[in-house]
Amino acid sequence: MTSNPEGSRIKAVLGPTNTGKTHLAIERMCAHSSGAIGFPLRLLAREVYDRVVAIKGEAQVALITGEERIEPPGARYFLCTVEAMPLRSTVRASGDDGSLAFVALDEAQLAADRERGHVFTDCLLHARGREETMLLGAATIEPLVRSLVPEAAIESRPRFSTLRHIGARKLSRLPPRSAIVAFSVEQVYAVAEMLRRYRGGAAVVMGALSPETRNRQVAMFQSGEVDYIVATDAIGMGLNLDVTHVAFASLTKFDGVRQRRLIPAEMAQIAGRAGRHQTDGTFGTLAGIKGPAPEFSEEEVYAIEEHRFAPLTKLFWREAQPRFDTLATLIADLEASPDRPELAPAVEAIDLAVLKRLAAEDLADGVKGPGMVRRFWEACSLPDFRQLGPDVHARFVARLWQDLRGGYLGADYVAARIAELDRVQGDIDTLQGRIAAIRSWAYICQRPDWVLARDEMAARARAVEARLSDALHGRLTERFVNRRTAILMKTLGTDPALLPVSLAQDGNLLVEDEPIGRIDGFRFSVDHSASHDDRKMLLAAGEKALPRILSERAETLIASDMADVSIAGGALHWEGHQLARIEDSGDPLDPRLDPARELGFLPEAARARLMAALSQWLAAKLSPLAPLAKLAEAAKNPAAGSQARALLLNLLAGHGVVARENAGIEHLPKEMRPFLRRLGVTFGALDVFAGALLKPAPRTLLHALGRDRRPVHDTMQPVIEAGRRLPAGYRSVGRQAVRVDVGEKILRAAHQTRAEKAKRRFVLDPALAISTGLTPESWRKLLAAAGFRYQPARQLAEGAFGPPAPGTWQWQPGRNRKPPTKPAAKVPANSAFAALADLKVP
Repeated sequence: MTSNPEGSRIKAVLGPTNTGKTHLAIERMCAHSSGAIGFPLRLLAREVYDRVVAIKGEAQVALITGEERIEPPGARYFLCTVEAMPLRSTVRASGDDGSLAFVALDEAQLAADRERGHVFTDCLLHARGREETMLLGAATIEPLVRSLVPEAAIESRPRFSTLRHIGARKLSRLPPRSAIVAFSVEQVYAVAEMLRRYRGGAAVVMGALSPETRNRQVAMFQSGEVDYIVATDAIGMGLNLDVTHVAFASLTKFDGVRQRRLIPAEMAQIAGRAGRHQTDGTFGTLAGIKGPAPEFSEEEVYAIEEHRFAPLTKLFWREAQPRFDTLATLIADLEASPDRPELAPAVEAIDLAVLKRLAAEDLADGVKGPGMVRRFWEACSLPDFRQLGPDVHARFVARLWQDLRGGYLGADYVAARIAELDRVQGDIDTLQGRIAAIRSWAYICQRPDWVLARDEMAARARAVEARLSDALHGRLTERFVNRRTAILMKTLGTDPALLPVSLAQDGNLLVEDEPIGRIDGFRFSVDHSASHDDRKMLLAAGEKALPRILSERAETLIASDMADVSIAGGALHWEGHQLARIEDSGDPLDPRLDPARELGFLPEAARARLMAALSQWLAAKLSPLAPLAKLAEAAKNPAAGSQARALLLNLLAGHGVVARENAGIEHLPKEMRPFLRRLGVTFGALDVFAGALLKPAPRTLLHALGRDRRPVHDTMQPVIEAGRRLPAGYRSVGRQAVRVDVGEKILRAAHQTRAEKAKRRFVLDPALAISTGLTPESWRKLLAAAGFRYQPARQLAEGAFGPPAPGTWQWQPGRNRKPPTKPAAKVPANSAFAALADLKVP
């Protein structure tokens, strides 16, 4: 419905949220040669500033708030907070020289606000554009606009989408893209903490945030990084968000005087954030916090859904152009009553409260004359960004006035105050306190006649606020956002193939760059830093992605020709984890592989390909055991005879080495020895062994396969130091151990010398033994074990000269045989056991 008095240049566009009022004002302003829009929040002013800059360019657009002033020399479009609108002080009637072509006031119904209403009322009554003026607000202000601005054309705009009540919902049942509204910092934090725990987190928006922090928090929500936003009722002041549902954590608030229930119009202003343009929205309350869930009455639901609210009956007013003759005159004008019935005297705001407190103190004695009184009032009008109340704020203003009374604040003094706040350490509350304090100094630095080097100081204050804002955003995100959980909450119900899980080079399993665990080998483990509540979800996400990830990992391993796969402890290992156990199949070159439990997550086809590739790789690695395989095959041959097969089985049990006394060689027919020698078997004086299996490769393999539990020597040196447990293939000779084939070589040389000398006693040359590393003592112990007896030479007589005679050796093989069994003692004839002695064992 439109009421358009002829010739009117003032238009009031009224209606609920999501009617496009602000968008219309932006379009109308950009269609004029110049213009300004006043907003209730600097956050909203900043948002619209960015939009207009995109249309008109930075050189033509200005942003003016209490703490920030971006004003290019040729600016023609001004986006301001209502208190900072240049129209209030420079242009108070249409047609004045230098006036702007277009002026708009957003959220005009805030003229009924106790704290700031008088500022909105002043703009509504006096701020005019040369060509067009727009008053934007809720329909509740329509009767007062008709009365106070009768020349205005009233245009009612319907909401683009419907708003529907869906009752109370627990956090676990909140739909995605929801905004939860709370009315205290403590409640905002509590709700955000629970959302982090159960739904991955939330963005946080409060009026005390700097524009940079607020924009980055909103950007997280708008981009879908988080599906929830927790905010104070500042969200109702035109912040454009893609919200589908608004949940009220409470329906009461403290309005500066008392705790009261929201009126339906306030509820609707907040609930109206749900649904944008043609998208319908819902609203309700939040259950399961503390105590019973808040509930809307049927009348409140009807009013919100149908946009029917009681009209405003009064707007707050305060003299906008008081007299500055004396402090008493100024206070009297500020406390004066309006002369129209539609207006009510403004409640004492904090600026007036500070003025009255300081006017009663000694520091006000020197405030004389209109210029000084005006300057004193401007100091008292410093906003209380820290929200500490009139008493504390008055002390800050008093300290400020002591410096301002004499002229300007010194640049060094302001720089020092700003530097004190330039610290990004601390928790959320600490950083918010510093941001509030730096906002005060940013406001002070914006005043044209308060600070020397104003532009430099203002830039410093903005830079500190930006750094603090970045730090605050980081703390908020760290505390209230679990990005990993948020991503998983969105994707766990989808097709596993679409789950955004990837494997990093370092083995971390990532969901959109957020770690959910690690994969070592083919074993998945949940991120150790995850909370108990998150572990199940991370495990479920990992297991959904494992078939695909592990299949890719298996193919990569196969393509690398089993790079970094090792054999140890009777199993195949990769990246420190077991792939498969190696089971004995009877064929040393073709063992059986038992896959590890972790390979069970591989799809069957991928697991079969991997096991086949592992078997092929292992077969190639086992080639040094070919001599052992020949022995095993011969042991199965019936033609070898039972005695030869028994010896072969002893050799297989000893993995290629068996002591001669344990080999059963005394039962082996001599005609079978050539057959065994062709298999590589050596019949030594002390040991029977397969020489090919005494090399490092087969000995290391046998140990790694778990076949030979004895220690293994990596290089199989001829002689090593003896220990408590000898490596496989060695024989102890005192403090040293000699490899059995090397020991046999030394013994054969001794027998050859004995045969050549053909004497009972003979001399042996130790050169061969010493060249292998044996000491003379160890050499003698080796020969003694083989039946050689050493006879030291006689010492030279006293006074004789010349080399001593060498010691001699004598071969006495019987000395190494076991002593004969002692005959059984005779039983006395009169013994009770005498009869048993004659019994014969059948």
